Amino acid sequence: MAQTLGLFSATAIVMGSMIGSGIYIVDADIARGTNSPALYLGAWVVTAVMTMIGALSYGELAAMMPKAGGQYVYLREALGPLWGFLFGWTLFLVIQTGTIAAVCVAFGTFLGVFFPAVSTTHWLWHIAHVPAWRVGPMELGNIEIGVNTANLVAIAVVVFLAIVNFFGVKLGALIQNIFTSVKALALAALVLLALTIGRTAEAWKANFGAGWSEFWRNAGWHSLHPVQVGVGGPVALVNVFVILAVVQVGSLFSADAWNNITFTAGEVKNPRRNIPLSLVFGTGFVLVIYFLVSLGYLLVLPMHGDPHGATVMARGIQHASEDRVATAALAAIFHSAGAWLMAGAILISTFGCANGMTLAGARVYYAMSRDGLFFKRVGRLHPRYKTPVAGLIVQCIWTVLLCVSGSYGQLLDYIIFAELVFYILTISALFVLRFKRPDAERPYRAWGYPVLPAIYIAMAAWICLVLLRYKPQYTWPGLALVLLGIPVYLFWSRRSAKAIKAEPELSS
Repeated sequence: MAQTLGLFSATAIVMGSMIGSGIYIVDADIARGTNSPALYLGAWVVTAVMTMIGALSYGELAAMMPKAGGQYVYLREALGPLWGFLFGWTLFLVIQTGTIAAVCVAFGTFLGVFFPAVSTTHWLWHIAHVPAWRVGPMELGNIEIGVNTANLVAIAVVVFLAIVNFFGVKLGALIQNIFTSVKALALAALVLLALTIGRTAEAWKANFGAGWSEFWRNAGWHSLHPVQVGVGGPVALVNVFVILAVVQVGSLFSADAWNNITFTAGEVKNPRRNIPLSLVFGTGFVLVIYFLVSLGYLLVLPMHGDPHGATVMARGIQHASEDRVATAALAAIFHSAGAWLMAGAILISTFGCANGMTLAGARVYYAMSRDGLFFKRVGRLHPRYKTPVAGLIVQCIWTVLLCVSGSYGQLLDYIIFAELVFYILTISALFVLRFKRPDAERPYRAWGYPVLPAIYIAMAAWICLVLLRYKPQYTWPGLALVLLGIPVYLFWSRRSAKAIKAEPELSS
């Protein structure tokens, strides 16, 4: 692969892959779950601490093994090919493709603000409705299969970005640089507006109160918070540590995909220096801006509100229309023009996010194919552009199918648990490789090792245990998707072994 990505482009991939549509909507669910301004911001602090430790830890692995495939390679080298494959399998099946599908459909949905004919209810070809059905604590189905004008736009964006990334990583990186810069400025503008002209006395009184009494409400060590167990299950009362773990489903998802730069390591200039730096700079900026955006929401809108309220102030953060907190905040500042401004910002944000994930994902399937664990053709580069064209095509086809199936939304519910499991395994790889390869070249060593990586593993393990107990509808399906990869791995590995036997010269 051609090493053409500099530090700025690498950082843009980190930031651009992280910033999608999540920060504009997940705050409503976090506010409902925590029911406390202090815990609401505390959820973002937990996310920031974990993500920053993750980035610092991955920096050592990236500098040590600057190869295409990134996290797949780290798991393969430290824990064995099965674990690398299970990560790549889940990435292809859900994590990468499902996220691309979701943000592209979000692009189509928000395009409907400017062109009302673009809508998820405007069907061009309705194939079927899958009614909801329940399995224990999980509810599956209730999805619409077919093509509407919103997912048609999404499909067009998916195909367009795949084609753009055929023609060399430079073109994809140029688009990423432009869109990441614009959406970072848009988020910074949102923060500036919220901290200045957007501040309201009503929001300050409701969220902070005299002497910050309202800010700390429901945040005491002995405060109990209601959590529904599963779908339609009993309501349990949980403490602060449990509720902060439960709401990480939203905040961690919004801050996810920072690891995508490791997938493109084979195309980064001076990767042993630039990948660790891009991880630190990119995640650091996004995490700070996310915290400030959420603080800005508290300065503009009351946290608590009435779900049937007639105005954005009456509904507050918790009950913003369709959970679009950012739109509600801008509507409070600019009235009717707020929805247009936010729709424009989300169009830019989702397009840039989809491009970064399209560019990065195909590199993992390329690395898997080179190990004989994916379609053979995916392991070839275009002779002129040096890009994994076949990998981009396969990723594009599966993403389009997810758009048409309407299943990407439910699939995304399952990925945070699976992602956390792979993050735990990958950071554990630091300890394994320090033991197995003590003399390996490490241009960068994880800051705070072994304390910080151990803290990450403990925090992530706690969240996984809490989600297994209280949100089984998110965890068990995700675990099943991962385990489904084991028979697929056995098939690919046996097929690869047979191919090597048939062609002895390959093994030499």
